[in-house]
Amino acid sequence: MKASFQTLHVPNPLAVLRKAGYSPFVDPRTKNESFILRLTSGFYPRFHLYLKKSADKVTFDLHIDQKKPGYGGGHMHNAEYDSPVVEKELMRITGWVNWCIKNPK
Repeated sequence: MKASFQTLHVPNPLAVLRKAGYSPFVDPRTKNESFILRLTSGFYPRFHLYLKKSADKVTFDLHIDQKKPGYGGGHMHNAEYDSPVVEKELMRITGWVNWCIKNPK
């Protein structure tokens, strides 16, 4: 699930993600950079967010990883992309975007 905002309104998306509780994550296999929010004391399940920036917009691309990836030829991982849980979390992140717009540092 994705949410996009004008770069003008979200000049520092990393600050938004930190306020929302997300931590930077680099996949040891692919070296892709992303952000995670753990839902338990274990590594899974977790919210997993990719940040995409362009000159005019910032996009938060969110899903929930349910368990460890299985690279045996199928999908890379068991994830939910469009569920009520993911939608609710994206709304929470949007709330932090709005808070950061109203309270710039």
